[in-house]
Amino acid sequence: MATPRPLSTIGYEGKTIDEVLDELGDAKVTLLIDVRAVAASRRPGFSKTALAGALRARGISYLHLRALGTPKAGRDAARSGRIAEMHAIYEEQLETPEAELALAQAHEAATARHAALLCFERDAACCHRAIVADRLMAMGEYRRQDI
Repeated sequence: MATPRPLSTIGYEGKTIDEVLDELGDAKVTLLIDVRAVAASRRPGFSKTALAGALRARGISYLHLRALGTPKAGRDAARSGRIAEMHAIYEEQLETPEAELALAQAHEAATARHAALLCFERDAACCHRAIVADRLMAMGEYRRQDI
């Protein structure tokens, strides 16, 4: 049996871009998969273009899979602390053809490199990225680690 490949998750809530980059480097992540529906942020360094550039400077590749993001209704539920509702909305999102294709892309990318799934929330249990990680783990031999 093959050794499971690491699959990391990371949230940037309360962190600077340098802290996130250092944590990714310490974990030996070589690919960041951005699973935000909207890859923009009020936090400096976390909008798509700036983030991709900062990652590239550290030797980490960037892949944005918008279809794996949470729809607005799910984001609103999460902001209000209605995590179970967000999870239900997100599970429906994963049944769309676009999300199924993006999940297959994430799986293909994560089998070739140590990938980390990125979203905002600090706690993966309160974030849809945990659901994405669970789906990927069901598709292949992964060892999950939350950074």
